[in-house]
Formats: sequence, C-alpha cells, structure tokens
Amino acid sequence: MNIVNILLILVVLVIGALLVMKIIQKRKNEQVEEAVEVDDKTYNLDKMTAFVKKRLDEITKINLYDIGLSEEELKRRKNKKYELKKALKGCTYGDVNDKKYVKELIYDILYKEYGVNELNVSKAIPFDVPSLLTAQDKFDIIIYMYKNEFGYEALNEVIKKYNLDQLKYVYGDAKPSYVITEEEISDIYEKENFALTFTDKLNVVVQRIYQHYKGYSAIDEIRDMNIDGVSGGVSGLPESFLSQVAQTDGDYLTQVLDNKVPRACDSIWIFFHGVSIRLAFLSFGTEAELKRVCQNIYKYNNPGQLSDTNGYKINEMKDGSRVVVVRPSMSETWAFFVRKFDVKRATLEQIVRFEGKEEAIELLKYLVKGARILALTGEQGCRKDHYANGYD
Repeated sequence: MNIVNILLILVVLVIGALLVMKIIQKRKNEQVEEAVEVDDKTYNLDKMTAFVKKRLDEITKINLYDIGLSEEELKRRKNKKYELKKALKGCTYGDVNDKKYVKELIYDILYKEYGVNELNVSKAIPFDVPSLLTAQDKFDIIIYMYKNEFGYEALNEVIKKYNLDQLKYVYGDAKPSYVITEEEISDIYEKENFALTFTDKLNVVVQRIYQHYKGYSAIDEIRDMNIDGVSGGVSGLPESFLSQVAQTDGDYLTQVLDNKVPRACDSIWIFFHGVSIRLAFLSFGTEAELKRVCQNIYKYNNPGQLSDTNGYKINEMKDGSRVVVVRPSMSETWAFFVRKFDVKRATLEQIVRFEGKEEAIELLKYLVKGARILALTGEQGCRKDHYANGYD
C-alpha cells in the first residue's frame, strides 16, 4: 500500500513538473498565442496595425519574473523592455532616434512574426499597380526614396526640383495660390519611376503603420524635415458646421463628402522659405485623427492638460520646435502650429533675396555693429524670426 502511494505521488510530481516546464517554455518564447489566420484581408494596413499594437503591448507588459529566466537573461530582457517603453514614449515627443528604434522593431515584427514577404507586401499598398496608388501612397514613396539620398533635406529637394513653391491657379479658384496638388504628386511619381526593393516596400508600410500608431498621421515625416514649419486644421470647414449643414442643405454636404469642399481635417500646410503652402493631396482623414495628433504633439515635458476650460497650449518639442495647439470651444476646430528654427541656415544671404540685397545686407551689418535699435515688422510667415537670428 505504501509503495502504491509513493508511485502515485511520483506520478503527480512528474505531471506537475511537466506542466510547469511547459508554461515556462511558453512564456519564454513570448510568441503570440493565436496563430495568424491568413485570409484576403490579412495583409491590409488595419490588421497589421492591430497586430503590431498587440505585440508591443505584450512585450511591454510581460512579467519577466514569472518565466524562470537566468540572472543574465533577466537583466537583458529588463533592459530591452525599459528601452522599448522609453522609445514608445519619446517618439511621441518628436525624438527621431526613438522613432527609428520603434520603426525597426515594427519591421522585425512584420517580417519575422506576421509573415510579410515579397509576395504579400503589395496587398497593404499596391506598389506594383501605380494606377491604384493614392496620392498619399505616392508621396510616402517619394519622400522615402529621397530621404535615403538627402536625409532630412528630402522635402526641400523635391520642392526645389519640381518648382512646387510657385504661385499657381487651381481649378475653381479665382486667384493663384501656393498649393501642391494631387496631379503634381502623380506627375512626380511617374517621372521618377522608382525601382523599389522588398525592403523599400516594407519600410514604406512600416512608416504608414507607425504614423497612425505612435506618429503624427499624414504629417509625421514632414514634421521631421528641415522646413520652417507645419500646421494642421487651420482651414476648411469644421465638423460642427457640417452637422448643421446636414439638416438644411443635403447637396452642399454631398459636395463636402466628395472632397469638393475641404474640411478642417483635410487642412495641412507647410512653411517653406517663408511661404505658406497647402498640401491639397494630404489629409488626416477624420476629425478624430486630427484630434489625436493635436492631443499628442504638445506633450513634451508635461505642459498640462488641453481641456475645454484651457483651450490652448504653447510648448516646445524635443528638437526645439515651437508648437501651439488649440481646441474647441476656444477655436472652431482642433488645430496645431509647429514652427521650426533652423539657426544654422538662417544667414542674411539665404534670407534676403530681393534685387540690391548686397547693399541692404551691408547696411544691416553696420546698424547692428553700431548697436542701433531695430524694429522687425511684417505679416505672419514673413520670416521675422529668421531675420532676428541672422543678426546674431
């Protein structure tokens, strides 16, 4: 009888040990429990974004003390977990290094875990069928390829090469304006005729996922460029107005929905060499996405909560850019202004470009050397701050 009891105890202990080992091994692997079910929508951006969010959430929330790691492995995993948490927080402040780290991790997750390869990457963005690419798809590819060569001067190079900063007439407008249209982006994409590798395609997909997850939506890459600034939500019709129109004028609402009348969430502007240029081909898509960007873009150094009672915030981003955010009911819609200060390039020779500028520059130099009082005046966007930096 004693022998039977001993055998039963041994069996129970063996089974318990096997179960514990199985649980530990399962947690060590840190793999997603559910296999990726492949169907027609598996490789679209929404599903891949959801998968990336879930995996990063798992990595940052896992309890490392419960999975039986060695001391060295535990220390390595803790450092990796801390670094990821820090990067996920820092990339929302405009830190390009943290952004690069998070994007590299997303790349690895999609390639190694989700199974993205040369055959299915074009299901997310139709790289192989140019006629199916949207204006944003083409712009993302253009910026990515130019960034590989020119770094953060990529947008400057595109604008200069194709003279996109010139006044032009747009169909339906009575006066010329500074605008970059969808047709211009399509022409540029066709002329460039890029030969994309699998790595290029996946990096473009990673950027699209990142900008809707932790980035600043359609302006994410634009904000990093060496330009004077970028703003969103500062023109177009607010959602509150559209809800009123829907009750009175259905035809006008139809025009709005057909993108014939721009909404506030379609409003994206850049400051380039002191000129405000509207990017008519880009959009945040919805007011909710514009609101998300506004709620995140000012958060560096915890300046306080943007609320209905405190409807604006003025702050700096991690790279020194000045950011102003407003929200209803102080303003008609959610909006933000980001101004960048490139002091290294703010020379008088680069700023003053009118005829006879040599004499004007010499006069300004002697006025500053003589410690004369100078007044800088002008309309918004005329580069007053750049002139001031040029005097230093």
